[in-house]
Amino acid sequence: MPIFIDRRLNPKDKSLGNRQRFLRRVRTELKRNIQEQIRAGKIADADGEHVVSVPANETSEPNFRVAKDSGHRQYVLPGNKHFSAGDRMPKPGQGGGAGSAPGSQSSEDDFRFVLSREEVLDLFFEDLELPDMVKLNLQEILAFKPRRAGFSVSGSPTNISVARTMRNSHGRRIALRRPKREELEAILRELASLDSGRTDPETRQRIAALREELDRLERRRRVIAFVDPVDIRFNRFDPQPLPNAKAVMFCLMDVSGSMGEREKDLAKRFFVLLHLFLKRRYDRTDIVFIRHTHEAKEVDEETFFYSTQSGGTVVSTALEEMQRIITQRYPSREWNIYAAQASDGDNLATDSDRCLSLMDGEIMRLCQYFAYVEIIDERESEIFGSTDNGTSLWRAYRTVRDRWPNFDMSRIAKAADIYPVFRQLFTKQPALQRD
Repeated sequence: MPIFIDRRLNPKDKSLGNRQRFLRRVRTELKRNIQEQIRAGKIADADGEHVVSVPANETSEPNFRVAKDSGHRQYVLPGNKHFSAGDRMPKPGQGGGAGSAPGSQSSEDDFRFVLSREEVLDLFFEDLELPDMVKLNLQEILAFKPRRAGFSVSGSPTNISVARTMRNSHGRRIALRRPKREELEAILRELASLDSGRTDPETRQRIAALREELDRLERRRRVIAFVDPVDIRFNRFDPQPLPNAKAVMFCLMDVSGSMGEREKDLAKRFFVLLHLFLKRRYDRTDIVFIRHTHEAKEVDEETFFYSTQSGGTVVSTALEEMQRIITQRYPSREWNIYAAQASDGDNLATDSDRCLSLMDGEIMRLCQYFAYVEIIDERESEIFGSTDNGTSLWRAYRTVRDRWPNFDMSRIAKAADIYPVFRQLFTKQPALQRD
């Protein structure tokens, strides 16, 4: 059984183990606090660090205490110069104990805790998902890509790591003291100088000793190979599974003249939240941005959020553009297709019928899930909040909702409504059953 030991160093002045235990203990309070902060502030503020206040009673460590009202105990306590036998000592929290009388001094009720960007987004998007993320023809297909995973002592010759092999060889030769080429060349030079014709006994004795040493060094070099099989290392590649559920999200936003600055701001806030959610939770998700007035056009992220284009209103052009892009780039047999649309509902009655025809005809059969958000005035929220009355587009989409279980819709009247509506549309739910 393999044993894995995490030897990564903790960040400076932090204990990751203690931090994770603390987050688990106060998770509910942190999540509630973050949601309140973002609901009252800007949605874009979710993409950053947050300082969260936690009630002090939530940070106390659990401990065991002796039950004073049960059992019979005798204690032997050491004496000192301050107390004598029979003296009464106040309980902790009374008199001169650790506590203090209410209102006698100031105290700090809340514990302030800094959450990183990743921790904020994890808590913020917990329990949310793209519904029905599956493709039947991809369930049994699993693709892999090789990933570097260190070195091994066996493998294909094409995967030999020359650098690691020579490093091992060098270390082994140093440890076994394999003679160097320079040592042999020095002995050969000295022998050449002594073989110049001198025949005195000392010279002959020196020559014999040098030849014996040369022979010994050459034998040792032959025994200790320059590269031994034990030195060879191969680059190791482990197969890493690739996610097979590819998804694309179509973001359709109405930027016509009927959408004032307030309506556009609320719609953009909703799509910023959706963008953060997709980037945090899903690695392989394409996002297609479509803006429409009386005509629709695919745009980049910068244009989608910051362009000031305006004009008339023909909502069906956005659905037609989405349908065209799906046909060209995102075949439904390979991609999970999602869509989110935001509009104020202002549309021609004839075009709303056209939208109903497009949704019923093909779009809802292609989409795993379609969410529609209608931006209304705060004064209208009381009128439309409890009834299905609304614009011609709302009534057309209400018909779609009745026919297709993978369609949902909601209304937004103010910034505080965005996060509850987002959770309503993208909360985890059982797989949708389609006809």
